[in-house]
Amino acid sequence: MARVDSGGLDVTEVNPCKVKEEGRSAVHTEENGFEDSLDHSTEKGQMDLKTALNECSVALCLFLNNKFSEALDILRPWREESVYHAMGYSSILAMQAGMTFDPKDMQSAIVALRDALNTCQRMRKRSTVLEAISYMVYKHEPKQLTEEEMHAELCYAELLLQRAVLTFVEDESMIGFLKAGLKMRTSYLIFKECESMLDQAKDKDTHIHFVGGVNMGIGSFNLMLSLFPARVLRLLEFVGFSGNREVGLNHLHHGAATTSLRSILSTFTLLMFNIYITVILGTGECNLAEADALLEPYAQKFPTGALMLFYAARIAVLKGDFETAQRKFLECIAVQQEWRQIHHLCYWELMWIHSFQQDWLEAYRYADLLCKESKWSQAVYVFQKASILSMLTAEEVKKTGEDVVELFRQVESLRLRFAGKSVPTEKFAARKARRYSSPNPIKLIVPALEMMYVWNGFTIVGKRPELTHNLLVTIEKAEEDLRNADPSVYHADDQSLIQMLKGLCLRHLGRLEQAEHCFNYVISSEKSISYDHYLVPFTMCELGLLYKQQGAVEKAVIHLEKAKLNYKNYSMESRLHFRIHAALTSLAEEKVAQKHSMTA
Repeated sequence: MARVDSGGLDVTEVNPCKVKEEGRSAVHTEENGFEDSLDHSTEKGQMDLKTALNECSVALCLFLNNKFSEALDILRPWREESVYHAMGYSSILAMQAGMTFDPKDMQSAIVALRDALNTCQRMRKRSTVLEAISYMVYKHEPKQLTEEEMHAELCYAELLLQRAVLTFVEDESMIGFLKAGLKMRTSYLIFKECESMLDQAKDKDTHIHFVGGVNMGIGSFNLMLSLFPARVLRLLEFVGFSGNREVGLNHLHHGAATTSLRSILSTFTLLMFNIYITVILGTGECNLAEADALLEPYAQKFPTGALMLFYAARIAVLKGDFETAQRKFLECIAVQQEWRQIHHLCYWELMWIHSFQQDWLEAYRYADLLCKESKWSQAVYVFQKASILSMLTAEEVKKTGEDVVELFRQVESLRLRFAGKSVPTEKFAARKARRYSSPNPIKLIVPALEMMYVWNGFTIVGKRPELTHNLLVTIEKAEEDLRNADPSVYHADDQSLIQMLKGLCLRHLGRLEQAEHCFNYVISSEKSISYDHYLVPFTMCELGLLYKQQGAVEKAVIHLEKAKLNYKNYSMESRLHFRIHAALTSLAEEKVAQKHSMTA
């Protein structure tokens, strides 16, 4: 059998791939010198497992080289007969839905996942009710499955996990967590069953792909679940499972180190954890050295791949190298035009890069592009655009032709709902925009900086002391303006917001005593705050992180626990609980490390 260079992915050329249409076609990725012929003449139902894996490897290489439609064209014809074609096809649609948040894309992905689950279900081993009961009671050793049945079981678990992720993305509420958790539990039980089969069919060429799937599935599951706040985990443990971060990371690292079909998917999961999840749902403690090492081989093999350029740019952002990041994002936009949603991800990042540098006109330009082109969250985009314009002078705003008050008034009507539930960030934006609903609106104070905090942007800009200082100057100017203005009904709330943001800048600049004073001011103002009730628990958390930075572990834990337990029913409560959970986990790991160093 001939070996095909598919850009570093291990693809073995078997008998020419057979699909349902007549004629022949060739797919070619010039960037990597890859070429494979697809024979379109075979009758329905003759796709064997090895050929299916080969075709899916071809499709994956096309996808990584920005040939998204060609990848789908390979997968579509056999998605009702091949578990790998079904999984690949629905996975691409699920990824697209996750990037666009377009309800139509979400629905298309959900339908594709449902159909793919049905395809897998038909090919899974059928057990009688008596066998199922016997296994649950006596825990008999798993029965031998055929090679095809093993892979059908694995693909079913993976698809169910993807469906759980979509549930999580579309609904951050407690109910959403539970729905996602129950799907994850079923998926995880199947993955565990697959793990018990690792000694079966070891002599088969496809075994490496089965092992890679188990590593990716169990690793992703454990890593995702380990992020959940304790209150959610307790509920999920009641129905029989929990997640372990180290187990998850170990499985994913093993998966990423192989040449299986899913190795790059394990790599992408680790990258997402390091450069997004730890920032948005954590404390921003990223392992950027690992992220660089994970990305490097794929960046070399797919140098013009949009996803590689995007990841490289995001890593540069987190390093505080905004100049390199900007160049990479612009390259990412230029290399392909088929998936515009990747452009939108770049626009979002470029908007923040310019916001970190207080280049508000450029930030506005990208926010405006998002408003015009992306359906991910129009409420957030319009609020973000209005917030950025609020940072400009009246004369500069006039030149843009925008009406800031009218933009804020649009936010409420643009909110999305999934299964009747509001998106928390949109809900927050709508609440803030209410100030503009009256005939005599009361302006928000530094709203773009408040949204920067919502997305944990101060952790990123904190890598650049000169830019952090510039933000502090802007905040102190707003503080002075507020002091000289006639007090409004929002005066106490605005004062507390200014002090929290000021404290963040001071903490990142190393002026910890001054930062502590700012945080304590907010906490002591709790009874005066009338609208922005989120400020006190979030500030309590920031104070805990300040004590963590000082090495005062006990004080840090006390304040983080207070933030978690003493406050309820405020904006973005779930997001804060994720951050607190990440901080407490980090503190626990530090304690263990200290004990080991003392006993060494």
